[in-house]
Amino acid sequence: MSAPATTTAMRGAIAFTRARPGALIALLVLSVIAVAAVLAPLIAPQDPFDLASFDILDAELPPAWQEGGEARFPLGTDAQGRDLLSAMLYGARISLVIGFLAVLIQAAIGISLGLLAGYFGGRLDGFVTRLADIQLALSTLMMAIVAMALVRAGLGGEALSLFAIPLLVIVIGLAEWPIFARTARAAVLVEVTKDYVRAARALGDSDWTIMRRHVLPNVLSPLIIVATTQVAGAIMAEAALSFLGLGMPVTKPSLGTLIRSGYDLMFAGSWWVTVLPGLILIAVLISINVLGDGLRDWLGPRRGAR
Repeated sequence: MSAPATTTAMRGAIAFTRARPGALIALLVLSVIAVAAVLAPLIAPQDPFDLASFDILDAELPPAWQEGGEARFPLGTDAQGRDLLSAMLYGARISLVIGFLAVLIQAAIGISLGLLAGYFGGRLDGFVTRLADIQLALSTLMMAIVAMALVRAGLGGEALSLFAIPLLVIVIGLAEWPIFARTARAAVLVEVTKDYVRAARALGDSDWTIMRRHVLPNVLSPLIIVATTQVAGAIMAEAALSFLGLGMPVTKPSLGTLIRSGYDLMFAGSWWVTVLPGLILIAVLISINVLGDGLRDWLGPRRGAR
């Protein structure tokens, strides 16, 4: 990136954070959680995937600040004696990875189809629109049930544990691409009527060149906003599927799996097993949504009037 471009980007970032302090706080919270999740192997006191490191005698210990807690388990333990802090760090990493990768699949499919449908129109537009309508009629939960059943029938129950992450990424990615497609199509329909597209055609640029070099860069703003909200939706979908037993296995817990595993323990007084992962999940979802709202206001069509 050139020096002028870098300077412009920095000024834009500074103006954004000054005008929207809530988005800055959300970005900081999300960054702290993401960095902690990425560095989980380095900072986690325990490997929550190593069953040999658990001791059943340490099961359901409260957080260190409560009576009966131990300093080596700052946030307590679950029913297997697993350190909850370590499980949350690794679980947040799994949830974030699934969320971001699923949105990449959604964007790749949805933006490509929406761009083609909006630019060429006609039968292609009708086909993509009907395909999106059909896809939206199939819920993520329904697709997950079918996918998990097929994998279990074809490869066995162990395959679900081995391929849980890629399977969830594919299921959530394939289930939600119409959101990107509809947004891209609507934006492209506006852009193709503008003078710069006509000028590019008059200069002899091919349709693919016009879409790639002219139309796509000008429709990225609404797509970036959609991407932020879709990341939150994908993380929530993974948590819901894991809570229902259709997502990550107990041996490789995500935030949703931790919430589910501790749900029954709440009635026995072990509230921390569910409440603490739930708070992290809520913090992630709220931060992403607040950041998305800030980007929507900043990149919106009335930006220049502010």
